[in-house]
Amino acid sequence: MDKLDKSIEIPNTITVGDLAAKLDIPVTDLITELIKNGVMATLNDSIDFDTAVIIVGELDLNVELNRADTAETVPAAVKTKRKNAKTAPRPPVVAVMGHVDHGKTTLLDAIRGAQVVEGEAGGITQYISAYQVEHAGRTITFLDTPGHEAFSSLRQHGAYLTDLVVLVVAADDGVKPQTIEAIKYAQQANVKIMVAINKTDKSGANVNRVLQELADNNLAPEQWGGDTVVVEVSALKKQGIDKLLEMILLVTDVEELKADSVGPAEGIVIESHMEQGRGAVVSVLVEHGQLKPGDYLSAGQAYGKVRTLEDYQGQPVDSAGPSTPATVTGLKAMPNFGVLFRVHPSDKAARAEAALAESVKSANQMASTGVELLDQIHKDRSNKELPVLVKADVRGSVTSVVDSLQALGKDEVSIRVVNSGVGSIKESDIARASATGAIIYGFNVDLPANLKRSALQDGVSIRIYKIIYELIDNAKSELETLMVPDIVEEDIGRLLIKGVFNTTKSEIICGGEVTKGQVRPGVLVKIYRDKQLIGQAVVNTVQTGQIETKEVSAGEMCGLRLATEEKITLKEGDRLEFFTRESVKRKL
Repeated sequence: MDKLDKSIEIPNTITVGDLAAKLDIPVTDLITELIKNGVMATLNDSIDFDTAVIIVGELDLNVELNRADTAETVPAAVKTKRKNAKTAPRPPVVAVMGHVDHGKTTLLDAIRGAQVVEGEAGGITQYISAYQVEHAGRTITFLDTPGHEAFSSLRQHGAYLTDLVVLVVAADDGVKPQTIEAIKYAQQANVKIMVAINKTDKSGANVNRVLQELADNNLAPEQWGGDTVVVEVSALKKQGIDKLLEMILLVTDVEELKADSVGPAEGIVIESHMEQGRGAVVSVLVEHGQLKPGDYLSAGQAYGKVRTLEDYQGQPVDSAGPSTPATVTGLKAMPNFGVLFRVHPSDKAARAEAALAESVKSANQMASTGVELLDQIHKDRSNKELPVLVKADVRGSVTSVVDSLQALGKDEVSIRVVNSGVGSIKESDIARASATGAIIYGFNVDLPANLKRSALQDGVSIRIYKIIYELIDNAKSELETLMVPDIVEEDIGRLLIKGVFNTTKSEIICGGEVTKGQVRPGVLVKIYRDKQLIGQAVVNTVQTGQIETKEVSAGEMCGLRLATEEKITLKEGDRLEFFTRESVKRKL
């Protein structure tokens, strides 16, 4: 075997871009090899050490990979470190997570003294929002994450952004599905968890039950000898807030949080949307360096020069340092939420980085298209699709809506998203929906009056919502109409044939005794001879004596006129079983 050209140390997880740089090869070559091995990864996605070893071996680079002793377990695409950085202490970044309506936003409201929850549609948070507060002369950055089940992608995104997750659990409701999901995301991101038991002032509050449920989910409370800090609060009455903030600082101080406080900024995109007159408005969280107006910035496939820089309150600032949420304008397109942003020395360098990300996306899309084609070939042809087109106000909402809609599908029915995007509904959206038969779902977007007329003329259904679960419920209802309904039969009664009076090809006149239940006109009939089914019919009329009646019960004699589709030779002693058959809409 030839002598190895070089030996490289990498952490447990490394971004594709960073690995390509260490190997000194084009990132597209690395991504192509990953795709060949079934790994769909982009420039900013992370792969683990074992995957990296396999891929490097496939590339035949004659390079040995060694695991670095200081490897991080948090994905490198989210938690970044810079070599030779002049580190300094930074504020902790804290995500507030938990089940819907357990008081996350009200708790933040109490912490920062601003009214937020009244402005949220349906009383639930529908975006990741970032705030900063001062306590004991120190700064804490908070992220408020949505709690409704439709926002799982945003909650996962929030966990990877943070140093600490404050899990809010209502004392009167306990640990719920989204609570458990938030725990899972935080643990996957290797983020410390502390718990705020909220609504302790309400009747029905049961703190001990919550502690037990936390312990059942591998969060042993300190009160019970575990290592999970638990603080009791009442966000509504602003009780326990100071203690909560003190414990946040105490827990995060153990981590000795530091970052490079000088030099060009790096960080992550929290959210992005379009505003008339401002263009792409991008919310970011700075992780290293100083972000300033005039910086050349790239974020995924988007790039541009920072035209304006604002703090979380919308006030202009000269710079934003580590752990600081900020809003920038000036990018030529909207970046996806969760991608890294970097400041570059020139517009050319920023544009080149964005172009590289675009080429990576194209390579992935080509690979994905091949996989989707194979899936389509093997898909059961009985599957019925509901085509939809999604427009939302911000990137994160588009992702959440699309993910939630696609999750509704089953083997029999599914949702096909023909297109999605950020911003108001446009004429081109209506044209695409008309061509594909799609329903347009708008989330927190406008529909101009002239487009309402266009949609009506083209037969396009447009549905606008401000609350995501109402949108999802509507789509679910539409899917259910595509499902083959269940046929439900209900036994009505039985009759023993005592005489047959006339039989033709399409009718039988007979009589007998009702032995069970009732018989009435309009019900269906199964005809049995001994145990064998010999035919089916419909009851046209029921008579007692010479008078038609609406119902005859068990123990009574009656005459029947049965309608049949073919001639059935009925005999004395045959048994009739009466039943109804109903088509019942199925539920997802």
